Amino acid sequence: MRLTPGPPRDIDLDTVDLFDLDLYGTGDPHAVWDVMRAEAPLHHQVLPDGRDFWSVTRYEDVCRVLGDHREFTSERGTVPTHLGQDDVAAGVLLTSTDPPRHTEVRRPLGSRFTARAVRSWEDSIRRSVTRFLEPALDGEVFDLAEKALLLPAIVTGPLLGIPEKDWEELVQLTAMVAAPCDPHFQLGSEAATLAISHHELVGYVTEWVKERRRSGAEDDSLLHHLMSVRPGGAPLSDREIALDGYSILLGANVTTPHTVSGTVQALIERPEQYGRAQADPGLIPDLVEEGLRWTSAACNFMRHAATDVPVAGGVIPAGAAVVAWIGSANRDAALFAAPHTFDINRPNAKRQIAFGFGSHFCIGAPLARLTLRVFFEELLRRFDSLALAGEPDHLRSYFIAGMTHLPITAQKRRTP
Repeated sequence: MRLTPGPPRDIDLDTVDLFDLDLYGTGDPHAVWDVMRAEAPLHHQVLPDGRDFWSVTRYEDVCRVLGDHREFTSERGTVPTHLGQDDVAAGVLLTSTDPPRHTEVRRPLGSRFTARAVRSWEDSIRRSVTRFLEPALDGEVFDLAEKALLLPAIVTGPLLGIPEKDWEELVQLTAMVAAPCDPHFQLGSEAATLAISHHELVGYVTEWVKERRRSGAEDDSLLHHLMSVRPGGAPLSDREIALDGYSILLGANVTTPHTVSGTVQALIERPEQYGRAQADPGLIPDLVEEGLRWTSAACNFMRHAATDVPVAGGVIPAGAAVVAWIGSANRDAALFAAPHTFDINRPNAKRQIAFGFGSHFCIGAPLARLTLRVFFEELLRRFDSLALAGEPDHLRSYFIAGMTHLPITAQKRRTP
């Protein structure tokens, strides 16, 4: 979806379809969210097939929905593709489990992802980013969005314990989960694409675990660590390991590529911001936070109301699905001044909620922040300027905001 909205226009919220894929592939959802925040901060939509959902778009309301598991449960599915059909892995899959079980499983995994813990991976990440950027040094057209899909696998594959020969296939499968209606990834119908990708990913982790058990091999990888987690004193079953491994693979691969592409596009369109960051590398962590806010790659998450819950002047009825639009919350002028301006000097950019909010805040956020910081350090160190070499293609997805193509050219820096 376009990240810089067009001019304000009349929008009839009674006819808006927030599940219209064209709105994200070629349209302008930010213009719609602006009107929703102002006029209908709690919005109800009924789909043609009878399924319905509520939407919250203001920062405060999105944080409330995502942050209170007692009022809004994750145990019926957390992404819009689950609307109308409860997640069969609820209560087992980490992302579809509420505390206290969620906390028991997450806590030992989280110890591997603290800012201090991931710091030891910086040299490895820098080597991976350098390797990734090498092809752009020759000045030829470099499709950043297409290439960036593989970047998280290059960075995290060794940390997860995934061999390089499998990276490309797993990246394709995770993209199918995230954007099952995009023609670049779709195999048959949306349902077929989701079913195939889910089956293959869970099957991959299942075989990975079986092989580790057969061989007795031990390593320091995250997937191996998952085998030793003992929530409540009991080890995870192989099914739980497979499902949580599936969740970790999705989290590792899906959002970072689109944060990279969207932030680079913003810098190309605003060369003064590129120059400012290049002149003062101390601004790069702020650039990362503004890039996360600006792109909001995971643009929503879903919950279900446990009871009738008053929100934003209305009431979400018990059992109803509610979609919390992160992409809208991160452009809420009540918190972010001039929200549609990309500004690496924004003083409160770190309040962005691109990683979610509450107990399901992204477990890999410290690793993602480190990867993004290193990426932009190396990008700014190597290139004097960047330019678009064609029109971007936006991902056809109402869940992930991103691009499938962003052709660019890069001018090698003369004085590193």
